[in-house]
Amino acid sequence: MTSLPRRDGLTRLRLAFMLGSILLAACQAQVPAVPAMPSGTSSPSLMDTFTPGPAATDDPNSTPLPAGLGLDPADWQSWPVVSVVPENARRIYLRGQALGNDPHAFSIFADCQSVPTLFMGGYESNPALYDALPADLQQTVDWFRGSFNRASPTVRPGTTAGALLWALWHQNKFTCTSLETPVQCELRIHRPSFVIIQVGTHYEDRNEEYMRAILDQLIAAGVVPILATKADERDPDGHVNLQYAQLAVEYDIPFWNFWAAVGGLPGRGLYTQTAEPGMGDIYLTPAAMAVHRLTALQALDAVRRAVMAP
Repeated sequence: MTSLPRRDGLTRLRLAFMLGSILLAACQAQVPAVPAMPSGTSSPSLMDTFTPGPAATDDPNSTPLPAGLGLDPADWQSWPVVSVVPENARRIYLRGQALGNDPHAFSIFADCQSVPTLFMGGYESNPALYDALPADLQQTVDWFRGSFNRASPTVRPGTTAGALLWALWHQNKFTCTSLETPVQCELRIHRPSFVIIQVGTHYEDRNEEYMRAILDQLIAAGVVPILATKADERDPDGHVNLQYAQLAVEYDIPFWNFWAAVGGLPGRGLYTQTAEPGMGDIYLTPAAMAVHRLTALQALDAVRRAVMAP
């Protein structure tokens, strides 16, 4: 699926963020006051930011991976925390290596609960956290060292799928230009081979359309998406997580079921901030944060090993 038409897409994004400025209360997001985006404004092509490297093709002698996830999206609540890694993930990865992506880099697309100090940054900054890991996970931390504890234009309080496609969201920081979306900027400055995507607490009406645009850009750039569920249940029917499960099956990409990982914690590892009682239980307790960082690392480890297996 192609990205949104230029003029219609920008109009939709403007309308979405007029509503978003009201709804993005969780994570104490501070949405800047910005002028309307001029109609006809376009971003540079994503592929223009990549310099092709040596060609990479499927190796007929490589260990075969499953053809697909082999899971029913309607049953997403019982999916494993870390899904199988389908063969398509390897194809995406190899395409990215031909484009010059860094095999030692991964990125995160998420909100305030995934900033480095709360998420996986401690694996680089806290020796005790690193030392407590089993040897295989330590190897993955070493492999991606430099990606865990960095700020980026794609991790910010209040980030949604729509925000990741909005050029004003990065506030021209991180060397991002006014014509780049946070997604384009992050792929240019970090050149990751993998991206963990965990947004959805602030549900948007066009969430699926925005997420498809993100997945299409990542796959075209040879970046393996790892799509994740959210832990909260602000949508009682679970349609956001169901939507992501459906996309994972459709695109044949790895899936991290964080919702299932916190199921055994008291209150599902969530609480309500006293300053924001209307938001409900969406914030992670310390116990849930520990599960958050560990299962994310396990998912990243599984994907890395699968796509690089001889």
